[in-house]
Amino acid sequence: MLIAPRITRRLIETYAQHHRTTTVEAPRLAALTARETEVLRLVGNGLTNAQIAQRLVLSEATVKTHVKRMMAKLELTSRAQTVVVAYETGLIVPMSSNEPPPR
Repeated sequence: MLIAPRITRRLIETYAQHHRTTTVEAPRLAALTARETEVLRLVGNGLTNAQIAQRLVLSEATVKTHVKRMMAKLELTSRAQTVVVAYETGLIVPMSSNEPPPR
């Protein structure tokens, strides 16, 4: 099922406001490399593989590999689950409605 990014972001922000964490859940993320954690944060912010590649100065194929490995290590099956994990672990914090979206 495909959900518009705007709706997904609002859904996740609402969820995260009710389930805030103050620190990154280190045990869950301990298996990730620093780059995989960075990619997780960017996926959590709603960036596409192409946008992540541009931001990190990597090829899109390399980003796809990082996403695939990160999701496998965290036993995730969708990008939506990845966004939830990014919020739950504190890598991403909800924006207030008057903040501009991340670039």
